[in-house]
Amino acid sequence: MPITVTDQNFQEKILNHSGVSFVDFWAAWCAPCNFQEKILNHSGVSFVDFWAAWCAPCRMLAPIVEELATDYAGKVQIAKLDVDSNQYTARQYEVMSIPTMIIFKDGEEVDRLVGVMPKEMIAERLDKWIA
Repeated sequence: MPITVTDQNFQEKILNHSGVSFVDFWAAWCAPCNFQEKILNHSGVSFVDFWAAWCAPCRMLAPIVEELATDYAGKVQIAKLDVDSNQYTARQYEVMSIPTMIIFKDGEEVDRLVGVMPKEMIAERLDKWIA
């Protein structure tokens, strides 16, 4: 289950957490600066699911993303970014349809997946960048 992370509880919820860190970016965050800090400055692989609450395919994909967060704990940073609340970041990455999943490695976009797809297909793409 995703947790709501704010600037005030990031240390407690993410840095001091010994399990899966499934980060959900909300409108309360300053999207551009937090995205920079949490994703673009991250050393390693990050997976960002660009979604919206009203999007039925996004809701279909949500349980898959949650499973991936568990499966890839400690290997991949998994995040969800609400495009309605973070329009600047969605535009910056030219997200034209949702769900769009972008894989970053060391802060650089390396792969992009669009639409609902099986967990195995997403895992295959993640595995490519972990190795």
